[in-house]
Amino acid sequence: MEGQNYLGIYLSKGSATAVCLSSRGRERKILDCFSVTVEKEQPADAAQQSLTARLINLVAQRCREKEALYQNCEVAVSLDCSLYMQHSVHSAFTDPKQIATTVRFDTEESLAMDIGSFALSFGTVSSDQNGSQLMVFTADKQVLSEIILCLQSKNLEPVAIEPDANSLSRFIRGNVIAKRSFDGETVFCVFSEHSGYFIFPLHSSGTEKQSPMLSQGVRTFILGTGQDKNQLLCREFPVVAALATGRQLKKLKVFDAGSSVNFEHLSGKLGIEVQALQLTDSVLTDADEFTNCTGAVDFAIAYAAAVCGTDRQYAIDFRHDFMPYQGRKIQLQKALKLLGVCLTVLIVVAGIYFQIGLFRENRPRWRLREKFAKQYAAVMLGKKLPPSPLRKLTSEKRRIENVKSGQLSVTGEESVAAKLTLVLGAFNNCAAQTRLNIESISITTKTIQIAGDTPSRKDTLKLRGAIEENGLEILQDRLVPERGRDSFTMTVVPKKQQRL
Repeated sequence: MEGQNYLGIYLSKGSATAVCLSSRGRERKILDCFSVTVEKEQPADAAQQSLTARLINLVAQRCREKEALYQNCEVAVSLDCSLYMQHSVHSAFTDPKQIATTVRFDTEESLAMDIGSFALSFGTVSSDQNGSQLMVFTADKQVLSEIILCLQSKNLEPVAIEPDANSLSRFIRGNVIAKRSFDGETVFCVFSEHSGYFIFPLHSSGTEKQSPMLSQGVRTFILGTGQDKNQLLCREFPVVAALATGRQLKKLKVFDAGSSVNFEHLSGKLGIEVQALQLTDSVLTDADEFTNCTGAVDFAIAYAAAVCGTDRQYAIDFRHDFMPYQGRKIQLQKALKLLGVCLTVLIVVAGIYFQIGLFRENRPRWRLREKFAKQYAAVMLGKKLPPSPLRKLTSEKRRIENVKSGQLSVTGEESVAAKLTLVLGAFNNCAAQTRLNIESISITTKTIQIAGDTPSRKDTLKLRGAIEENGLEILQDRLVPERGRDSFTMTVVPKKQQRL
């Protein structure tokens, strides 16, 4: 099964790092990684371009050099902490939908400023009966718009844009804690060349099932030139310990890109165990894979941004609030619509084609039917031509032949002549003895009705016997004495054994 490629881009001050991953199930393989840098002083030919646009141009140029690798990548971007702000905001709700609806108003109230020009994303830290504590990130919409439009123009539109602190937290959760079995009492501190990050444990799960909690908290800060990191750690660690509510912190793991942290001194000052953190050892199995990247921290953040496409848990994405990603979705919808229109046109054309062929085949038949309908009406005494005239004519012909021969029709009915023969035979057998007087005889295709009289009831009973002996069956009769004679009305049919 062919895997999906994911490209993570970390945009920081004057540099950008990109990592391309291949994902097959839970397996992730680094296909490529590189870093690009630009000088803050713009050359004359790039005076109209911002620093971000120039970085994106360099990244796109490197991607074009390996077009086959990056052609169908899903792109995610991680923003440097200098491009966004982090806030702690309280919400009166615990339901995620209600929080998402009101978080912008809560943030405005908490900051006492208009955030209409900022994109916002958040994660839930804790929830109780009083509401939820949120970790809110805000970024300038103009900065985000420039990044998205530049990447769109290079066919690298990102599906997500997240803070670098969230990316680094994902990296440590998935590649440091999960693989080395750290407990929930360890704080991680990561120093890059220009930024610092504290990643500390929070509640392992929320009290509300409907409001998933962040498993880790983050705190970011920008490093000044020549700043003493040991003093910074001594000052910031008590703040982090206060934020990690409900946790007793016993260990501090520090990664320092500049190797200026004194672990023994810090351990004595803070009163906990302080150790060095191996940040990328669990991901980079070959040292040559890292040679094109400027630093381990930048690589880790870009790697985690690429993983964002496969791991949406605890996603903090600015694109949910500003210019939501719809590129591939719209392309798929347009392709499906076009395919549906094409299939509809094809079916209609095929239907018309076959209908024309059928019309041509049936045209002689329709003309013949028109001509034959007039002749049929003349023969059948004005009756309309049935759907199957040949079958009807054959049946009628047989019926006429049977009537002429005195036999039954194909439908099982006796002919009028055959019935009349049976009735007259019965009369001849008893007429002299009963002094029979016949008033009327009505013969249909099914029954014979006889009306008349005899001198007495005894003579009428003789007539009944003669009728039954001659192969007829009396269905019903009516005998009434009238004017000195016995009047009768009988309905008779041929007996079953006499039917042909």
